[in-house]
Parts: sequence; C-alpha cells; structure tokens
Amino acid sequence: MTDFKQKLRRFFSDSSLFRRIYIIDLFFTNIAFLQIPAYVLLVFLFIWGVCLVVYNQRRNNTFFKLRFGIWIGAFLAVTVFSILLNFSQTILYSLVMLLHSVMCFFLFYGMHTEPDFDYRIELYHIAKFITYITTVMNIIGISCLMFGIKFEWYWIKFTVYENRFTGCYVNPNLLGFIAVVSIFCCHMLSKGHFMRRIAEKIPEPGISKIWIVACLATNIFSLILCDSNASLVLALGYAIVYIVYMFFADKAGLSPSKIILKITALFLVGVFLTGSALMFRTICQEGFSVVVSKTTSVVDLLLGKTESELVQEELTPEQREQLEKDKITFSHENKNIDSGRKKLWLESINLFKLSPIVGISNGNIVLYSAEYSNGALEYSYHKSDLHNGFLTILVSTGIIGFVLFGIFGFRFAKHSAQHLFLQKKTYRDDVYPCLFAFLFAYLFFACFEKALLYDISFMVVWFWLIMGYMSCYITKFEPTLESQCLFHGKRLRRITRTML
Repeated sequence: MTDFKQKLRRFFSDSSLFRRIYIIDLFFTNIAFLQIPAYVLLVFLFIWGVCLVVYNQRRNNTFFKLRFGIWIGAFLAVTVFSILLNFSQTILYSLVMLLHSVMCFFLFYGMHTEPDFDYRIELYHIAKFITYITTVMNIIGISCLMFGIKFEWYWIKFTVYENRFTGCYVNPNLLGFIAVVSIFCCHMLSKGHFMRRIAEKIPEPGISKIWIVACLATNIFSLILCDSNASLVLALGYAIVYIVYMFFADKAGLSPSKIILKITALFLVGVFLTGSALMFRTICQEGFSVVVSKTTSVVDLLLGKTESELVQEELTPEQREQLEKDKITFSHENKNIDSGRKKLWLESINLFKLSPIVGISNGNIVLYSAEYSNGALEYSYHKSDLHNGFLTILVSTGIIGFVLFGIFGFRFAKHSAQHLFLQKKTYRDDVYPCLFAFLFAYLFFACFEKALLYDISFMVVWFWLIMGYMSCYITKFEPTLESQCLFHGKRLRRITRTML
C-alpha cells in the first residue's frame, strides 16, 4: 500500500507528465468528435495543474527561480487588482483566467526551474505525437473530402466549414494553426544534433522519414485548403525568420555595404515568398475545387444517380442555383480581408477608455461591450474576444499591465536573440533556431488571434510550452554567456558588430 501511494504521489508530482497530458488533451479539444470528452477531462487536468503549481512552489521555490520573475509577479498583481476593482458577475471567469495565466507562467514557461529536467526528451515526445496524429487526421479528412463525405451535426461541420476545408477539426483556423505546428515539429525532428542527443538517451528508433514526408505533405495541403490567412502569416513568418538566421549565423566581419546588400536580398526573398505563397494557394484551391467536384460526381454515379442528373445543362434554374451554392471553392465566404476583426479592434478602443490605467479585467470584455459600448462583442465562438492578443492584454490589465508584460517579453526576446547568435555553432543543427523562429513568427500571428494568454486552448498553451523549452536552452548556457559579459553595453555593441 505504501509503494502504491509513493507511485501515485510521483505520478501527480511529475510536471513533465502533466505538460504532456495537458497539451495532448488540448489538442483533442480541436477534434470534432472528441471535443466534449476532451473538455470534460480538461476540468480535472486544470485542477491538477493548479495543485501542481502550489506543490512546485513549495518544493522548488519556483517563483524566486523564475527568469524575469519580478515582471511576471508584478503583472499578476496588476491582474488581481484589476479583477477586484472591476468586480462583477463574471468574477468566476476572471479567476479561472488568472489561474490559467499562473499555470502558463509557472508550469510551462517556468519548466527551467525544475531540477534535473530533460527538456529535449519531453519536446521530442510531444513533437513525435503531433507528427503522427496530425498525419492520420489529415489523411482521414482529405479522403472524406475526396469522396464527398461531408455533413453537419449540431455544431460539427465535418470536412467543410463555411466553404473552407476543416477536415476532422472543429474550425478551419484551428486546422491551419495545427498544420503550421506540425510542419514546425517535422523541421525539429529532422535536426541531426537534436536527434543524436535523443538517441543517446532513448533506445527506441527515431521517427521514420516516411512519416515526416507524409506529415509535411498532408499539412501543407491542409494549410492551403483551410484558407486561414493568420496561419499563412505564421507559416511565412517562421520561414522568413529562419532564413534570416541562416543568412547571418555564420557571417562575421561584414562591411556596411554587404550588410545593406544582404538586408535588401532578405526583403526581396520575403516579398517573393509571400507573393508565391498567395499565388500558389489560389491555384491549388481552384484546381482542387474542380477535382472535388469531379470526384463527387463519380461517387454519385456509384451510388445510383443517373448521368442526366449530373449534367448541368439538363438541370432546372433552381437546381443550378443550388449546385453553385453547394460548390466548394475553399475560399472565405466573408470577402473582407480582416474577416470582421476590424470591428472588434475598434471596439477595443472604447473598452480601453473605460479604465486605461489598470484595465477592465478579461472577464468583463463582453459584458462591458454590451453595457457601455457598441455591443460588438457577444458570447459566441467568433465574437467573444478581440482577436488580437496584445489588445486583449491592454484592455484587460490597462497600461500598467501591458507595460509590465511588454518588459517581460522584451527581456526574454533580447536574451533569446543574444543566445541564438552567440551560440550559433552549438545551435546550428539543434532545434533552438526553430524555437526562436516559431516564437518570433507567433508574435505576428497573435495580432490576428486570441493567442497570447487569456484563452485555455491548444494555441495559447503551445506558445508558452515553446517559451519554456527556449528558457531551458537559455538557462543551460547562461553561466558561459555571463562570463563573456554578454549583458554589458560595450560588450553587446561589440557582439552586434561581430554578428552582423
């Protein structure tokens, strides 16, 4: 009985195990037919996470070991003050978001405070899971689309959602984000140094190249057909930032003219990639729309429909109109490039004016929009948030909270960039440049989605998980870099000149 209690205690005190289960469960909340059971399990996991925060604080003294913890503590203090100052019937939701924020800071970002923690093994297992599961989900979704299997059942719109490919997921935007995450995981799993370090500790064979190729192919395909502009921005941002790193990683002693030439070349590469991606997406959407219509016709014939029923010339005007309406083009039904976000962003200005110093608390955003503003926000999937992570933090915690969060983010970004280039030989074939590029691109992505903090979702927790792995890399090499006087002004300017 004593052994069982000890095993049970080790199980519930294992932060790494919790992170793996939590992020996997959040992933399944995006799968159409698994959403409800995943959310039920999430309630218990959330309670486990809160208890684990308290346990780790008592055992590891997490807060006082947290990198830039003073800014995190000050931000959380402002959040609590804002909740108390704007006390309303949404207090419970605000407190849940507060606990969620604490978990993001202490359990995910704060993983570097855990003693003897092997962050590479955890990252490998999560990336491997994402690669396998997304490949399977995409194959199922694409196959069903090819054979015209689509239907609506309650809130589930299987394979097609508002004229956009959604596959097995609940929303095309979520499919787009997960597709980019999967491509990112494939890139990490192809890094030689990273996989060699994993092979030294895990006897099992690594992931097959066939799986990586299949994952890349199906996810690029899904990213194109889901027509998610924000996810395309994330993918392009990741590619461009990584190319910038590759341009400057091995270069030293460049003259100003060569630096200007390389920056110009990078700008042209970015413009070319963006234009090519948009053109390629449009061509693929139109081409596959024709393929799907032809495939569906073949399936209809196999199911017993006559050829005359399928020939458009023999259809009545009403049937032709219905046929055009049901045609899948894989493009937005909403032709506005902002997809309705501009109205929400304008609403944030009115909400910010209500309490510009300490904010109105995240739980009151929809409530105050209805009571004191234009009512642009409502309790629905698409309009319950400002769809801009930065604006959400500004409105929720005011100028003070936004500045504190910004200082924390700036200091983390500064150290991350310095480590990237000072350890360029060490990191060249490791995953750190991938982590850096993804986080940098994610900041642009957060301008279009509720993707920074106040949302219990795979999207938000994935961001903090990646930040946690980066913090582990930084902590590992920090003594070496401190001995180089990295953070002194003169040294920093000399390093910058060398790096360029």
